[in-house]
Amino acid sequence: MSKKRKQRTKKAQQAQRVRAHLKQVNLFAAGIDIGSRSHFVAVPGELDKEPVREFAGFTGDLHQLADWLVKIGIQTVAMESTGVYWIPVYEILEARGLEVLLVDARHVKNVPGRKTDVLDCQWLQQLHTYGLLRGAFRPQNDMVALRAYLRQREGLIASASDSIRHMQKALRQMNLLLDNVVSDITGLTGLAIIRAILAGERDAQQLAKLRDRRCRSDERTIAGSLEGHYREEHLFALAQAVERYDFYQQQVEACEKAIERHLRQIEGDDDNDPDVPPASKPKGHSKNGFDFDVRSELYRLTGVDLTEINGMSENNVLTILSETGTDMNAWPSEKHFASWLSLSPGNKVTGGKRLSGKTKASANRAAAAFRLAAYSLANSKTALGAFYRRLRNRLGAPKAITATAHKLARIFYQMLKTKRPFVEAGQDYYEQQYRERATRNLKKRAAALGFQLIPEPTNDLQQSMC
Repeated sequence: MSKKRKQRTKKAQQAQRVRAHLKQVNLFAAGIDIGSRSHFVAVPGELDKEPVREFAGFTGDLHQLADWLVKIGIQTVAMESTGVYWIPVYEILEARGLEVLLVDARHVKNVPGRKTDVLDCQWLQQLHTYGLLRGAFRPQNDMVALRAYLRQREGLIASASDSIRHMQKALRQMNLLLDNVVSDITGLTGLAIIRAILAGERDAQQLAKLRDRRCRSDERTIAGSLEGHYREEHLFALAQAVERYDFYQQQVEACEKAIERHLRQIEGDDDNDPDVPPASKPKGHSKNGFDFDVRSELYRLTGVDLTEINGMSENNVLTILSETGTDMNAWPSEKHFASWLSLSPGNKVTGGKRLSGKTKASANRAAAAFRLAAYSLANSKTALGAFYRRLRNRLGAPKAITATAHKLARIFYQMLKTKRPFVEAGQDYYEQQYRERATRNLKKRAAALGFQLIPEPTNDLQQSMC
């Protein structure tokens, strides 16, 4: 027997001894290797003579897959989150009453020697049998649908933004510097001028008269920016960009109507026309905001006004709820919630020495919404704003944004969990608390070094002594 063969035999015997000591948690577990054309499914050998089968990706084949698993008594299934190919498999199996675990591919991919689809599905089935896999979080079905609508709207807004850039490029090629004199070329003044240009108007003075009265630039300045050289190819590009922009705006409007209908169909904590408390802060203007009353719907779903949290807009709250749902019981504590968002500090420790505290990279959309809310607090005269500015001065903006987003996430979790309203302490209260903490720490350090910290008398006290 060759040396390599002996080594393989020894490893197989070691693996068999390890499996003998492991406790089988899920006796009726299956593993599925997801693919674009077909899916490989592995089940325990005791349940079927052919424990590994291949099913095509067509809907009829997926129903056959589900029929086979139900017939042989499978209760739970583990699969990798491969692209979007797993979604129909997940939904069909879940509709059949099976427990489906969506597994992070990073937890199972770094295994040597398993390079085929057959071995992959067998490895998933084996790990799931011993209870070594953990399923990813997936919100309730109504929130999954809401999430799909919001992501579709987000994509439409991004496409509309591309059209705006194309409009600006076409104007620049004709040396029409409209973007220099108006803050937004798709505002009332900008669009009115662009549509007049496409209608055949070339007189800069006449175009400048379309200025909205709220525009900061006067007619003379706007007229000066509209003296360009008009070329047919650039006008053609501008016309197509405007048509695309108008089309995407119609699509966004239709998507918002679908979101509004779906929100009203979701059952909330209080569906009996709850009295929404008056907002304590003025509603800011957002170009990409919704046209319907989102705040009332959010209050009906959650029973608490999450928009009262500093920095949290209606769009942010709706995005976060579509990713997390309204039930916070999926996370045992606010620390687990922040960790799931990848907003908690890292804990890379070896040999008792901490190597790094960097947060884990993540594409979580809820975490991105919390970061956006944290960034908006840069000039806020609130306790959270003061917290952000203090950290920004000491650690820099990226770390300050992450730390503030972490604090916002914990507040968000507690409000949904306890249904208690948000209470703003105020910037002055935060500064006072920070001063008291700093003073206590200085007294402790002075006492440890054998000194006593004595505060200097204030100006008022000095004047009274005089």
